[in-house]
Amino acid sequence: MSLRNVAIIAHVDHGKTTLVDQLFRQSGTFRDNQRVEERAMDSNDLEKERGITILAKCTSVEWRGTHINIVDTPGHADFGAEVERILSMVDGVILLVDAAEGPMPQTKFVTGKALALGLKPIVVVNKIDRPDARAAEVLDECFELFLSLEANDEQLDFPVLYASGRNGYAGLTDDVRSGTLDPMFETIVRHVPAPDADPDGPFKMLATLLDRDNFVGRVLTGRIASGKLRVNMPIKAIDADGNEVESGRATKLFAFRGIERVPVEEAGAGDIVAIAGLTKATVSNSIVEPSVTEPLHAQKIDPPTLAMTFTVNDSPMAGREGTKVTSRMIRDRLEREAEGNVSFKITESADKDSFEVAGRGELQLGVLIETMRREGFELTISRPRVLFRDGPDGREEPYEQVVIDVDDEHSGTVVEKMAQRKAEMTDMRPSGGGKTRITFSGPSRGLIGYHGEFLSDTRGTGIMNRTFERYGPYKGRIEGRQNGVLISNGSGETVTYALGPLEERGILMVGPQEPVYEGMIIGENAKPEDLEVNPMKTKQLTNFRASGGKDDAIRLTPPRRLTLEQAIAYIQDDELVEVTPKSIRLRKRHLDPHERKRASRKGEAA
Repeated sequence: MSLRNVAIIAHVDHGKTTLVDQLFRQSGTFRDNQRVEERAMDSNDLEKERGITILAKCTSVEWRGTHINIVDTPGHADFGAEVERILSMVDGVILLVDAAEGPMPQTKFVTGKALALGLKPIVVVNKIDRPDARAAEVLDECFELFLSLEANDEQLDFPVLYASGRNGYAGLTDDVRSGTLDPMFETIVRHVPAPDADPDGPFKMLATLLDRDNFVGRVLTGRIASGKLRVNMPIKAIDADGNEVESGRATKLFAFRGIERVPVEEAGAGDIVAIAGLTKATVSNSIVEPSVTEPLHAQKIDPPTLAMTFTVNDSPMAGREGTKVTSRMIRDRLEREAEGNVSFKITESADKDSFEVAGRGELQLGVLIETMRREGFELTISRPRVLFRDGPDGREEPYEQVVIDVDDEHSGTVVEKMAQRKAEMTDMRPSGGGKTRITFSGPSRGLIGYHGEFLSDTRGTGIMNRTFERYGPYKGRIEGRQNGVLISNGSGETVTYALGPLEERGILMVGPQEPVYEGMIIGENAKPEDLEVNPMKTKQLTNFRASGGKDDAIRLTPPRRLTLEQAIAYIQDDELVEVTPKSIRLRKRHLDPHERKRASRKGEAA
């Protein structure tokens, strides 16, 4: 049977996972009467809720005597480390672009990685049935994208398909509106080369993905570069310098059939498989026969650009809502995450109570925190900070390319706000339908927390896409949050009588009958300074009744509830987010007001 290994790369929400569902159905992977969830590849709860792909996944289909391994990759740049590793396992890529939106920044990020590896793309213009489809312009934009990424002549001579993943058809012309995905299968078989692997050499495989199975333990996935692997065969893991990490046996061997991982007895060169049996080997290690000493080349990973501090929850409410509350539990969980996700770097503090977690971006770190929260962890999280480095001309910071699509009426506001955040406009052009596409280059530091404000400024209609661009010169001070906060001056339960007058001071983040503690942030002050308030003050009891039932007339505005990402972006350096399985609370780093004053004086002196 012939073999093809192909990755699908696309921007968030361009229909990649839906298309894979249809490939399953039309190849006979799913029976006609089999009930399958939509977006079968997005199996993680957070992926289903957010409608994005976070984890790279392998799957396969059989089509007319050809076994096609398909890898569904994340479209968001924060998960770029997954993308880079995955691309080393495949021999071709399907670049999926929306027929109306065209190639987007994350498309550029992933496509650049694929072209640099010498992979030849197949361009699929998806959602061709959209009323606002502009297939010819989108195709020109793809060609321009490849030129800007220095594609070679062979890569520029790419085949094009027009498709509707949702409706399950593809064709060679942009007027196709029915049929099947057979043209796509045919193009993959004809255009993607068979794996360049040595079937007669010693067994070698580069581990590109790591996960855990409750029954067999650590599972490493990769493509066999040479030789054969059989169950119980002796193997060893070596690092990038050729040093032995460990040796053992391949106790279990899995191949991908549809969306399932099925046990097999042996696998050959070129196939993508998963191996169990090793306990220390990790991503980018080479899994080889005992006689092999030379490691396989592992793809270099872009460095983390953002860090946050994870600390044990030490608020007065600690331990009430979570089951995993100790620093040892947090450390073990973070180390496990860093093992499988090479874009994370974990550093433990000297007092062993806090951990610096460095990653690619706010979304990636937010997903980790949300996952831990659902697993029963309680933690406190600091404001994200960018990671600087020393360059030839002094201090350098990470820059991002930001592409923004907005209604024309909001473009002025967006340009003004981005300028305040030290971003420079590099391009501005009409994108049709009363919209403008504006491209900026700016420091990551200035973009922390901007997304929520951006959605408010554009009445929820704007689309912002960010991707790591380069390290550049330090841009100086950037103004942060303009407003102070309302801080509870005691512990207890909030009272409607007390909250009513506080609404005049700013925006409340708590409602009545909610537990609060001293130093907890309960709202945003309308003025720039912080203000300590009493949200638990009750009415003095007297023998006199208020006339007209005034006491019962307090009507509170619903409190402003921040999501995890909004909370992380909102806080300042002297504040923390308390995260538990049931609650997200904001608090001052120092709960005691005297300690806060001392820390503030120290900061001013420094």
